[in-house]
Amino acid sequence: MPQRSYLFSGTVADNLRYGGGPDQVVTEQEMWEALRVAAADGFVQTDKLQTRVAQGGVNFSGGQRQRLAIARAVIRRPAIYVFDDAFSALDVHTDAKVHASLRQVSGDATIIVVTQRISNAAQADQVIVVDNGKIVGTGTHETLLADCPTYAEFAASQSLSATVGGVG
Repeated sequence: MPQRSYLFSGTVADNLRYGGGPDQVVTEQEMWEALRVAAADGFVQTDKLQTRVAQGGVNFSGGQRQRLAIARAVIRRPAIYVFDDAFSALDVHTDAKVHASLRQVSGDATIIVVTQRISNAAQADQVIVVDNGKIVGTGTHETLLADCPTYAEFAASQSLSATVGGVG
């Protein structure tokens, strides 16, 4: 799933069904579960699954579009999820909630997350650090903090900006 989430004109239900693939019948219960996982169930409640979606999802905020696209990805229950900076428009609280829900429902699936948020990398079983197109470190968050200067610098800069921004 790319950073820039695309939604199709129609309804929320129509967009979620696209995630199911041609042979999958997607039930309302599965749609609501996917919306819950993506923390999108709250803003969809108003008009339910028949909430209108304009072409490209322009009637939703960037974070809402990302959450609807995440829900669409969850519908299929793939063996491998790939999220390419797909959480960038989410606030830190919603991001954490979505990641926790994804971990609960993904089972044995592999989840690959391309991220610029240290909080996302810290939760991963394995982190691969890429700098200028080259892998400069692999390991857990803790081992990379100790052994990979690029990762440690990255973590420190985000920690500092969170403190300066009043979050830390």
